[in-house]
Formats: sequence, structure tokens, C-alpha cells
Amino acid sequence: MFCCVFWILLVSVFKERIGIMTGVTMAARNLSRTAHRLLTSRSISLSSRKYSSVWTADNVVKSPHRDIEIPNRLVTEHIWEAVERWPDKTALVCATTNRSYTFHDLYKYSRNFAAKLRTQIKIRDGDTVCLMMSNYPEYAIALLGALEAGAEVTTANPIYTPYEVERQIKQAEPKVLVGVPETVPVLKEALRLTKKDIPIIVLRNPDGALPDNTISFQEWFLAENVDHSVLKDVSRTPEDVALLPYSSGTTGLPKGVELTNRNLVANFVQQDVDTMRVHQETTKTHQDVTLGLLPFYHSYGLSVILLHKLSAGLKNVTLSKFQPNTFIDTMKNHKINLLCAAPPLVLFLGSHPGVTADHLTSLKTITCGAAPLPRTDVTRILDKVKHEMDFLQLYGLTEVGPLATCMPPGSKDYSKAGCGISNTELRIVDQDQRVLGPNQLGELHIRGPQVMKGYRNNPEATKAVITEDGWFKTGDLGSLDENGAVTISDRLKELIKVKGYQVPPAELENVLKEHPDVLDAAVLGIPDSRLGEVPKAFVVLKDGVKVEANEVTSFVSERVAEYKRIRDVVFLDALPKNPSGKLLKRVLREQYC
Repeated sequence: MFCCVFWILLVSVFKERIGIMTGVTMAARNLSRTAHRLLTSRSISLSSRKYSSVWTADNVVKSPHRDIEIPNRLVTEHIWEAVERWPDKTALVCATTNRSYTFHDLYKYSRNFAAKLRTQIKIRDGDTVCLMMSNYPEYAIALLGALEAGAEVTTANPIYTPYEVERQIKQAEPKVLVGVPETVPVLKEALRLTKKDIPIIVLRNPDGALPDNTISFQEWFLAENVDHSVLKDVSRTPEDVALLPYSSGTTGLPKGVELTNRNLVANFVQQDVDTMRVHQETTKTHQDVTLGLLPFYHSYGLSVILLHKLSAGLKNVTLSKFQPNTFIDTMKNHKINLLCAAPPLVLFLGSHPGVTADHLTSLKTITCGAAPLPRTDVTRILDKVKHEMDFLQLYGLTEVGPLATCMPPGSKDYSKAGCGISNTELRIVDQDQRVLGPNQLGELHIRGPQVMKGYRNNPEATKAVITEDGWFKTGDLGSLDENGAVTISDRLKELIKVKGYQVPPAELENVLKEHPDVLDAAVLGIPDSRLGEVPKAFVVLKDGVKVEANEVTSFVSERVAEYKRIRDVVFLDALPKNPSGKLLKRVLREQYC
């Protein structure tokens, strides 16, 4: 299955934002027939000479792109250095209100916010700041300001429930929360649940009152005569953690992914290599325009769309939510050149009658990931476009910074996820960790400077996915062709993919077991024609109690985001388990799915 970091909620049409699908533990000897079918059906290979001779004698695939030197600098240093080349160009603009900020504004306001964090909140090096905001231009000011203050940044989904935010607050231990009026009630309830008293900074609506007991974000970053000298006390290194997004990894509950400044800067520079760059270079007379629609709280939107495109000098047009008419008008009115998409958005562009060639006139490149994409969905868009345009598949995971592979510009192969980007090695292994050759099916491993430092406060989970010699085990089932191009074939892990967004069964099982009448529970993903998969629960009740299915689903719905909600409940006397007590989900699937 195709996987990318990274993601969108298509409100009204798709309801859920797209998130990253990360991989699965697999057993090459027990591959599904579906996986083998997928492998054999995807036989198209790249023909360009530059993709030959990438295989080593030990079956490791090197990147066909030139190696790059990774700058020894912080994320903010990397972006601010570039700002000097285009200070007066627009960095961010809101698609609905047209409020905008130049690169010079971004630099000034981020440093204002950083100084206020140091003086008013007493943020110190290595403290954590939590952002729970939608895609507004000010997201970049909060993010870069927190980094400039020496903090690490953890990002929360703005549609999370208090229970989900409570868990992240307990794990990430932020010193301050930054939100918008819509998220303040959730943040306050999460703090009540955690019994913590943490300041809340709010980007208030221009015509709205500031919520009680919160701090105005605008008053801080727009302040005059701010003393920036306090920022001289910040002492951070490229090896220090910059971002702490949360991912379920290959399975289980969400874990904090530690991405260092070096991880992120490496991934930025990898995307700028001329043989794979998907944007035109910014000059005095030219600036590409991208759309910030995939959510900034997740690694793809955060790193690839927001931070990297700022470092490259692109204009980022932000959309806080998907609305069909607003989206297609934005594509036309703002002359979007680069669209980073996920399959539901591609499906919408190709099938919606309101999307015409006029809306796509400026579009030069679409990149897509997060789930399998039928060729027909690609051709529907290409048929609407009256000019030459690139449609490129890519692949990545939160744990690898997030980008790992991408098809090169000019490619017409829509079935593969591309070759490894610069300084990136790939290999395929079987269940005995034997490294396989071309077109053999196994688990994809990745090694490169963008691989995370590890999972926060979870050395066992880190050791389970990163080998001693630096290979990250994706858990995704795939193959590498003779030219080193990746095909992601199947997903054998337990993560449920609802419209491309990953839902860990363990999380829902824990919520179910919190119900006072539930003794035991299991959750599986079952196929759904509209959403891809949906969670289905198998519940064992305590002796002597009777509960209706809707009571169970309502209990869960109050505690999780909408896309995680359970759609069906089956009551059983007992769950099938082996002699050691391990749940046999295979039996549940065979009998009830």
C-alpha cells in the first residue's frame, strides 16, 4: 500500500484529514495472495539511464541522486538564511481572509514571539511548546517562534477530543499551549483531566473576544520595541530535537517521534537537489505558489509543505479546512503551481464537475501519497489539464523526516513511489532479516540522515524499529525494481486506514476497556467502499450486564476524533486467544469479517 507522510480532512466530502500510513510487520513466507497480485501487476519500471547501477553487491539500493552535504545548522537558521534572498516576497497568505505576511514579517514576528516566550513564560532550552491550531498563516509564526526560543514543538490535531489531548500533554509535558478559540474548550478540559495548570496562548478571531484566562497571541507577536537580546541565551545544536510529532509507528498507541534539527534540515536539502526538485527556484522575478491544505499538525504538512517550502522561498496559501468551492476558487485565484495532495483530493479534482481546466491552468506539479492511487484517478486529472503537468507519487513516514522516496520530475509512471532521495539507502528483507534482491517482496527498510532520533521516552519501541547500524524498519511490504524504484504492495500491520488516516486498534481497545461494563475488547479494520476501512469492535461484557451497541459506540465517540469512531459492534462471550494469551485477530477476521 502506498504511504506518505502526511495529510487531509476533506470536510463535507471526505470528513477526515489525511494522515500518514506507516508500515507493518510482515512475514515474507506468509505473504497474502493480494500482496503477490499487487506485486506482479505493477511491473512498469523506470527506463532512465540515471537510475541504473544503484544496487550494491549486498543488495542495498543507493539513491540515484547525487549525495548532498548537510548544513550544520538549526531549522530556524536554515530558513532565516534563505529569507535574506527574498525578504519582501509573500511567505504566507490566508485563502479566505487574504491576510498575509512577507518573509521579513515572518522573521520579525517569530522573534517577537520567541522573546515573549522566554520572558513571559520562562521557556528555556529543551522545553516543549504544544501547537493545536488549524492551517492559518500564523501557524508558522508560532512554530518558528517556539523553535527560536529554544523549545521543542509538539503538534496536536485540532479536532482531537480532550482525552486525546490529555494523553499527549502527559507524554510531551509542554510548558505552554498555543491554540485558536475553537480549540480552547478542549485544551482547558484536557488540562482539567491532567490536573495541570499550563498557560494557553490563543490566536483570537479578528472580530472575536479573547477567551477567558488565555493570552493573546497577536499582542505578543505584533508587539513593538520587543527586546530580542534574551534570544542570545538560547543554545541549541543540530543534534537537538526540534519537532515532536506523534505517530503510531508500526502499531500501538501514538508515540512521540523525535526529529532533530539535523533530520529536518537534511530532508529540506534533499528536496532541493536538481534531479528531484518539484518546484522552480525562487528568484527576483519568479516565485512558485503552493497550497497549505494538508494539515500542518502532521509531518507531511508540517515539514514538506510548510517548513521546506518556506526555506525554498515559495508562497504558501493556507486553507484551514476543505470546502469544495473555496478550494477550487483558491486553485484558480491564487494560481497554485505545486499541489501536495492525498488520494481523496486527487479523486475530488478528477471527478468533481466544478473543477475545470481554468482552475488548473497554473498547476505544474501534483505530488501524492498516503494510500494506493488507481491510474484512472490520475488520468482523470490529466485529461482536464490542457498543458503538460507532472504527477508524482512519493513515500515517507513521520519517523523519516518524513520524505524518503519520490518519482523524478518528468516521470509518467504512476504506479511506483519513486527512488530514494539523496543520501538515502533502501533495502528489502524477509522475516529472517535476509536482504533480498530486485522484485522480491519483503519489508522495506530505510537508512539516511533524516531517520528520527527515536521515540520519546520509549527505548524499547525505538530499538524495535531502528537497527544498530541505523536501518529504520518501516513495516511496509514492498519491492525494489532493477532501477531501485519502490513499489509498496501491501499493509499487514494492524493499523486501520480510514480515508488514509491511521487509526491504531490498541488506542480504541483501551478506550473500550474504560467502559465500566466492558471486560475485554478487540478492534479490526474492515473494508468500506467510501472510507477505505472502518473500525469494528468485538466486545466481551462483564457477567450479568447488558449493553446496547449504540451505548458502546457513543462512549467511544465522546473520547476520540470523528475518523476513529467505531462503526459496528459485535458482542462475544470470549475473544479467541492462543495458549499464551495472545489475541487471535485472524480468527475474528475469518469468522466475522
